[in-house]
Amino acid sequence: MRSKIKKPRWVHAYIDHNGIDRIYLRKPGEKRVALPGPVGSRAFWDSYNAVVSDQPREALVTRNPAGSISSAIAGYYSSAEYLRLSQTSKTNYRRVLEHFRTEHGEKPLAGLETKHVNSIMDAMARTPAAANILRKRLHSVYEYAIGAGLVTENPIKRAKRVRYDQKSYRSWTEADILAYRAKWKEGSLYRLALELLLYTGLRRSDVVRVGWKHVKDGAIHISTVKSQHKTHLRIPIHAELQHHLDLVPRDRKTFLAISTGSARSAKGFTNWLREAAHDAGLPSDSSPHGLRHAACRRLAEAGCTPHQIQAITGHKNLQEVETYTRAVDQARLAESAIARLATPAKTVATLDASTLKLLADLAAVALPRGGAP
Repeated sequence: MRSKIKKPRWVHAYIDHNGIDRIYLRKPGEKRVALPGPVGSRAFWDSYNAVVSDQPREALVTRNPAGSISSAIAGYYSSAEYLRLSQTSKTNYRRVLEHFRTEHGEKPLAGLETKHVNSIMDAMARTPAAANILRKRLHSVYEYAIGAGLVTENPIKRAKRVRYDQKSYRSWTEADILAYRAKWKEGSLYRLALELLLYTGLRRSDVVRVGWKHVKDGAIHISTVKSQHKTHLRIPIHAELQHHLDLVPRDRKTFLAISTGSARSAKGFTNWLREAAHDAGLPSDSSPHGLRHAACRRLAEAGCTPHQIQAITGHKNLQEVETYTRAVDQARLAESAIARLATPAKTVATLDASTLKLLADLAAVALPRGGAP
C-alpha cells in the first residue's frame, strides 16, 4: 500500500495510464507546472518553493537529471520489462524503488559501486528480506540501464545477499480444518471460503474472483492473476465442493462477494478469513495461503505426483510442489522403516535335501585324513 503523504497547497499528484507518477502545481489563474518527485524529496521542495515564490522557471530543479539514478528509475518505469508486470507487482516495485529514489535519486547512476550496495545491504541487516528485495529491484533497473546505453556495468551483480531463515506460511492441519468446520456451518460464507480454498488450491487473488461464470462442464475455468492471466486452469469440482456451491444463489457475481454484491479484495479477504479462523480457536497465523499449503499436502497424501498437483494449483515452479510430495514420502518411508524394525524378516533360509548333501560332501573333502602329524 502506498504511504499517504499530505500534499502541500495547489499540488496534484497521480499515476498515469503508463504507471508513471505525475506531479503538478497549479496556482489559481495560472498554468500548471510539472514538479520533480517524489513528493517530499529535496528536488520537489526546491521546485515547489521556486514556483510559489514566483522565481524564474530556470530556478526549477529538473526532476530527473541526466545520468542520475532517478532518471534511470523513471526510464525503467517506461520499459517493456516493467509494463508487462501485473498491477500488484508494479505497485510493489514502485514502493521499493521510490523509497530508494527519495534518498539516492540525485546521485550519478554510474557512481554506484558494489561496495556502496554492500554498505546499503549492511545497513538493512535487521530487515534482510527487505534488503534482498531492494537488491532485486536495483538489479532490474541497472539491467535496463545497460540495455538503454546509460551504463556499461551492473554493480548489483557482485553485491552480497543477506542470508536469513525465510519463514513460510503455516499450513492448516487436519485438526484446524475440523475445528473451523465445527464453528462455521454449511451455507455460511466463512465455510464456503474454506471449501473453495481446500478443494481448488487457488491463491487468494483468484479465489475472490471465482463465480458461476467460471463454472462449466463440472469444472472451474480461471486464468490466474499472478501470471497476468496467462496461466489458465481447469479444476474439476470435487463432489464435496459441489455440495457447498449448490447453496450459492445463481445471481451472485462471485461466490465470496460482500453484502453489496461486489467482489472482495485480496487483502480484505485475508483479514476476513483470519478473523473467522480466530473465532474458531485457530492460531493467529491461519491464512488463506496456509489453506493453499493444506490443499497441496492433501493432494500429496492422496498419492498425486508433483505434476498432478501443479495442474490443480497452477504453481510455475515444480520445485515448490515437490516440497509437499517429499514431506509425504519421508513420512511414509519412516513409517515403513519402523514397521520393518518391529517385525524383522527371517534371515535363515530353509535348505533343500540336495543342497544339504552338497555341503556334506564338501565338508568331507575338506576334513584332514590319516595319522598324527
